[in-house]
Amino acid sequence: MSVLNTITQVLTLIHEPLFSESSFGFRPDRCCEMAIIRALEYMNNGFHWVVDIDLEKFFDTVSHDKLITLVMKNVKDGEIVSLIRKFLVSGIMIDGEYKESIIGTPQGGNLSPLLSNIMLNELDKELEARGLHFTRYADDCIILVGSSKAADRVMANVSKFIEKKLGLKVNMTKSKVSKPNDIKYLGFRFYQDSFDGKWKAKPHEISVEKLVAKLKFLTRRVWSIDMDSRLLKIKQLIIGWVNYFRIGNFKEQCKKIDANIRFRLRMCIWKQWKKIKKRFNSLMRLGVSRRLAWMCANSRKGYARCASSFLKTAITNKLLKKRGLVSLLDQYQLKHI
Repeated sequence: MSVLNTITQVLTLIHEPLFSESSFGFRPDRCCEMAIIRALEYMNNGFHWVVDIDLEKFFDTVSHDKLITLVMKNVKDGEIVSLIRKFLVSGIMIDGEYKESIIGTPQGGNLSPLLSNIMLNELDKELEARGLHFTRYADDCIILVGSSKAADRVMANVSKFIEKKLGLKVNMTKSKVSKPNDIKYLGFRFYQDSFDGKWKAKPHEISVEKLVAKLKFLTRRVWSIDMDSRLLKIKQLIIGWVNYFRIGNFKEQCKKIDANIRFRLRMCIWKQWKKIKKRFNSLMRLGVSRRLAWMCANSRKGYARCASSFLKTAITNKLLKKRGLVSLLDQYQLKHI
C-alpha cells in the first residue's frame, strides 16, 4: 500500500465523522444518486429556488496554508502533516518542464478529493449554522430556499464567505439563482411532473448528447474492429450510463437511442460483408430468399438506405440482441422493476 493511500485512510477515519450529512462526494457508502434524492426532497418540501454556486477551478486555487491549517485542527501527527504538504507542493509537468505547485491540489488518486472535502466542510458548517438546505458533491453545491429574495441574499452572503473565509474564487458568470428546471446538477436536470406536480430528475440534455456522441464513435463504420469487441464496448458504456442515471426518467430517449444504435450497427455489418459473394451468402444464412438475397447483395444503395430497408428485416432486433447487443431500454426497465 502506498504512503498516500495510508494517509488517505488515516484522514478518512479522523474526518469522516466530522463531515456533513449533506456532503456526498468521495465518501464511503455515499454517491451522486443520494445527492440528487436529497435535492428532490427539498424541492418537494417547498424549497423551489436554487442557489447554484460555481467554484472557479477549485482544485487549482486551494490555498495550501489554509488547507494545512484545517488539517492540523484534527491531525496532531507532524509527520503526516509534513507528508501532506509535500504532496501539495509536488508540482506538475507542463510541456516537459517541472512547475512547482504554489496553490491547488494535484489531481488523481484518493487524497485530493478527501482534502477538498476537508476544505469544503467549512462551507458545509457555515450553511448548517445558517439553517440552509443544501446538497454538495465535491465542489458541486446547490442551496435550496423558499423564495427569490432569500436566494439572492444567500447567493451574496455565501459567495462572500467562500471568497473571504476560504480564499476560493466564485465564478459569478456561471453561478446563478434559478428555479430547479433551469439548472444542470451532476449531469441531471429537474422537471415538475404534470401528473402529480412533484419535482423529478432525468438526464440533462447535455448528458444525453454526450452519450449519443460516444455511441456514434463506437458505431462508426471506419473503425476496424471485430464485432465482439465493438459490442462489448457498447455494453460497458450503456450499463455504466444507466447505472449512473437509474433514478431518472428517460424511457422515451432509450427507444430513440436504441433504434439509432441498431441502424448504425447494420451499416457496420453491411460494410464488413463488403463483397457481393459475402453479402449474398450472409443474407441467405439469415433466411432471405435466394432471389432477394442476390438483388440486395448487388444493390448500389448507400449504407443508410440498405440499413433502413432490407437489412432491417434480415438483421432483426432479436438477432442483434442474441449477438450481444445490450439495449438501453432493457437496462432501464431492469432498474425500474
